[in-house]
Amino acid sequence: MLVCSGLGGDVVQMWPTAPTVSDTVPGRARNFLLQAMASLHAPSGSVMLTASAVDAMLKNKGYRNGSLNARIDAAAKDHQITAEMATWAHEIRLDANDERHADESAEPPTKEDAERLIEFANSLAQFLYVLPARVERGRKIPTA
Repeated sequence: MLVCSGLGGDVVQMWPTAPTVSDTVPGRARNFLLQAMASLHAPSGSVMLTASAVDAMLKNKGYRNGSLNARIDAAAKDHQITAEMATWAHEIRLDANDERHADESAEPPTKEDAERLIEFANSLAQFLYVLPARVERGRKIPTA
């Protein structure tokens, strides 16, 4: 549904809202995540893009060595992410592996599967970038 400012006017509001990713998320990770959201109609591609977003976030945090598997484990070991977040990140990695390697025994992902993975990647972005930026801005506000 669109709400316009008048006949032939500008669109001022739209439902449902277009998916967004905070500007505090680094460019490469943000780009992958936005593409994953935009490609929900193609769940296999969306799943692989979501895994790329997670990988880009970890690389941005300095975890560049080894495989995505090793980067997830290193981030958890260093307490950059919780053990539960690491478990979820591994699920995304494995789901993407099924698609990248055309695993014949794996069920193809559904739109709901892709949405669930995007939800995690967005949560990870919130945890790694959005919340710290919000805290930083809040700490700069002078107190009376």
